[in-house]
Amino acid sequence: MSGGSYNYLAEHLPGDLEARRGSIEAMRDRLAGLEADQVPGAAKAHRLTRYVLIHLDLAEMKAPELADIWHAVEWRDSNDWGDDTMREAFTEWLDKTDPTCG
Repeated sequence: MSGGSYNYLAEHLPGDLEARRGSIEAMRDRLAGLEADQVPGAAKAHRLTRYVLIHLDLAEMKAPELADIWHAVEWRDSNDWGDDTMREAFTEWLDKTDPTCG
């Protein structure tokens, strides 16, 4: 299999970033309890942990939009593709994702 420069980042599968979601959710809940007990810093840690979960959701939604680009750059940097092929992939991606940029 070609590529590999970035551990096949283009092969992002839904759920990859979710591997620790259960533990993060459990920590969020624990921090909420500590916040209720007025443990110093617990409110901030609880808020930041909630942000982590929100960002995981956003990353899972946005990563597939970048798969074609990640694939092109990875294959270029692994010397499977040349610059021209990579640039063509960028152009095709722009046309597909934002026709006004092409």
